[in-house]
Amino acid sequence: MRALITGAGGFVGHHLVRHLEERGDEVVTTDRSYDGVDVLDAAALLDLFRRTQPTCVYHLAGASDVGGSWKTPQATFRANAEGTLNVLWAARESGTERVLTVGSADIYGKVTPDELPIAEDLTLRPVSPYAASKVAADYLALQAHLGHGQHVVRARPFNHLGPGQTDRFVAPALAGRVAQNERSGESVVKVGNLSPQRDFTDVRDVVRAYRLLVASGTSGEVYNVCSGRAIAVQELAEQFIEMATIPMRLEADPELQRPVDIPVLLGDNSRLRADTGWEPEIPLERTLADLLEDRRHRLDG
Repeated sequence: MRALITGAGGFVGHHLVRHLEERGDEVVTTDRSYDGVDVLDAAALLDLFRRTQPTCVYHLAGASDVGGSWKTPQATFRANAEGTLNVLWAARESGTERVLTVGSADIYGKVTPDELPIAEDLTLRPVSPYAASKVAADYLALQAHLGHGQHVVRARPFNHLGPGQTDRFVAPALAGRVAQNERSGESVVKVGNLSPQRDFTDVRDVVRAYRLLVASGTSGEVYNVCSGRAIAVQELAEQFIEMATIPMRLEADPELQRPVDIPVLLGDNSRLRADTGWEPEIPLERTLADLLEDRRHRLDG
């Protein structure tokens, strides 16, 4: 396959490029950070599609900072909703056969214990501006399938982590503080709310799922990409402390609290497994160790 990846310069994009190339795919990349093609520029995007003629597109581009979306709701909505609209349109106009849109499990929002694990047909209750923008993107993809007959598969990944992730997210932020303390000798690791439980999957398993969905996913369908196991942020923090080379302790910092935190996000991945045969392969312990080592290397330049 000849694959076009939007947002290829990001955390997931780097891992997806590597995985597709290892599988023998021809990969075309675009990211506004290095080639000037922005998914909000519909004309430039269509020109890119027509020049490169991909058979499939992995749409990763957009705003990904959940906490930051409270301060920039308009920009977040445009990047995620309008950007997805433009990608779907450019794919149709250029004859691209398949589109994978990458959403977020944040769109499920506040769920009750009896609704866990979360299945794809759960009512959407977005809490953050980011989540609302992803609901819009998700339904634009559904409309493209229903209204245009476009082959679109929607992925809803839960929390994923691994080497190269920005410290805007909780696990790399914790790993970064631990790595910095190892350098400075500081014993305190500042933390926000440690009680939320999240369904974490290694990014390298996530990108495997994306390729399988492009190859085998049902058009118009939506798929949770998740491990099916919920881990408290407290456990992540404690594991990083155990891996540290010097003694450390956790200390709450009100500045690191979000306006709203969803207590539990736990997904049901049975549809993904049934349709593609995917299973997570990388244990959380290895993921956290790789993430901490990545932060140490960054400090070394």
